[in-house]
Amino acid sequence: MSGFPGLPDVDRQLFVPETVWVIEDGRFVELSRAHAPDEWERLVTSDGAIATQVKDGMWPVSSSSAPSVMAQMIESLQLEPGMRVLEIGTGTGYNAACLTALGAEVVSVEIDHEVAEHARRALRVAGQPSVTVIAGDGEVGAPQYAPFDRVLATAAAHTVPYAWVEQTRAGGLVVVPWAATFHPAGPLAVLVVREDGSAEGRFTAPVRFMPLRGQRLPQTVLHETEERWTAAGEPEACRYGVTVSAEGQRVWLDSPDSPVG
Repeated sequence: MSGFPGLPDVDRQLFVPETVWVIEDGRFVELSRAHAPDEWERLVTSDGAIATQVKDGMWPVSSSSAPSVMAQMIESLQLEPGMRVLEIGTGTGYNAACLTALGAEVVSVEIDHEVAEHARRALRVAGQPSVTVIAGDGEVGAPQYAPFDRVLATAAAHTVPYAWVEQTRAGGLVVVPWAATFHPAGPLAVLVVREDGSAEGRFTAPVRFMPLRGQRLPQTVLHETEERWTAAGEPEACRYGVTVSAEGQRVWLDSPDSPVG
């Protein structure tokens, strides 16, 4: 069972791969369940993010998010049973399983074909084969399954693809972890889709996610963001908002009439 506050009783161990990655001497090294079962179990049952795929021993490119962060994001969705949810970034499939356990109908898009197949297998083993897992570019969404009541991204973005807004019904929510482009904490955006096809909302508490693969930023951006934020008087994340339309997006401070940058 989950054992994590704010999440349904879904066993995370069914979703995390047998081999994960941990930091040792400044580098990621493999941790195998077969060779270190106690350490693997301790990691999986802890409230921490787990790197499940690493590039060149240094850069995590897929992970199982920290359960407490998942709970925070799921709470932001304001789910009701029967709602249709588009998840961007399937990862292990654990988050999709939690959404399904809460009564949602889930379509999940994963850019990595091997990761997508692992998630499908895990969902079947967990008794939740109803989740539709698509191997493809999450920025495109899943137009063939639209409209959705909710869109949830599990990777950070600095630009909301308009496809996500287009595929959400009016009154629906788009929940997106934001890259650190205006606030160093990387807050969570909760947008409401309007009848005119635009979406607008404010930022909430900080969450840390790997970026969408097509929206990675150089390390210098974080330093520049912190400088601008400090110069602006270090406003709290909740004072910022964002408006997204077919013409583009703008991040603003306090009011849509006060764009940032």
